[in-house]
Amino acid sequence: MITFLTLPLIHAARARAYAQVGSELPLTLECRDADDVTLEREAGPFFRPNSPQNRELHVDAPGGERIAVAGFVLDHRCRPLAGSLVEIWHADENGDYDSTGFRLRGHQFTDEQGRWWFNTIVPALYPGRTRHFHFKVQRPGGRVLTTQLYFPGEPRNVGDGLFHETLLLDMKQTGDGRFGRFDFVV
Repeated sequence: MITFLTLPLIHAARARAYAQVGSELPLTLECRDADDVTLEREAGPFFRPNSPQNRELHVDAPGGERIAVAGFVLDHRCRPLAGSLVEIWHADENGDYDSTGFRLRGHQFTDEQGRWWFNTIVPALYPGRTRHFHFKVQRPGGRVLTTQLYFPGEPRNVGDGLFHETLLLDMKQTGDGRFGRFDFVV
């Protein structure tokens, strides 16, 4: 995660952005095709508006397995979008959502290089769903993208009707722990 935050964005004219965790990570596939944007998925029944501006969600679940989730918000030409809203919510270490407060819920705005990140926990499985994070992403002045990101190698991925392989996190094990990368193209 620290490496991700310290590296600058490579010039957008090269049609790639890199945030390195050991080795170079290519952009999410959607950004390579100028006609595609990140796939939409439903918000589900557990969305609550007005989440706090907070990226340190792991403190809400001290018993959960920690993970850093990060990436860029890019336009369809792979240019970073500063000031984009990125909101996350997900189940806790027991597979439960907070339906009265804002535990494991937060939002932030991308930095000048279009970067976003959350320090949170790995959500547990719950009946009928594979392991996932929910996101809402909105570029300045743009429409809201609602989607879900998934973990690679999960046995339940194939049986989850909302799962799509283009929404897989690129997972790495780093010196800081688990790191999941995804670049939203809006």
